[in-house]
Amino acid sequence: MSDVDGFDEFYRGSRQRLLGFVYVLTGNLAEAQDAVQEAYIRAWQRWSTVREYDDPEAWLRVVASRIAVSRWRSLRSRARAYLRHGVEETSPAPSTDTVAVVEALRRLPEEQRTAIALYYLLGMPVADVARETEAPVGTVKARLSRGRAALAGLLAVSDLEEA
Repeated sequence: MSDVDGFDEFYRGSRQRLLGFVYVLTGNLAEAQDAVQEAYIRAWQRWSTVREYDDPEAWLRVVASRIAVSRWRSLRSRARAYLRHGVEETSPAPSTDTVAVVEALRRLPEEQRTAIALYYLLGMPVADVARETEAPVGTVKARLSRGRAALAGLLAVSDLEEA
């Protein structure tokens, strides 16, 4: 049996038990999934050694539980730091104009939205946008032109709806 086949069989046979075990430890399914995923990554990286253990699943349980505890300690330390130093200033809420622009951008075709984001938000030259999107320069220019026109129309409609 190859390493890949052996590991796949081990994974399929143990994943539910391990996830259930770590979920009980953490009480949080997302945290448990993250810890289990990290444990399987470590097992795969050392599979030639781990597969020779008398009980590879026991090794995996220890690793997953240590990962979960380490994350819990990190969160606890972070919470203590927040209590000592206060929470960082939050970012201000987006303006209504920003929300309107984002809503209008979501309504554009993906190619136009991507071209506009690369050109206007990242400040990339048209030639670089063309290279990144694997489109001819003329196509990028057309997407930018059509995207700007569509945005102008969408934003004008949202302005009318607010009035």
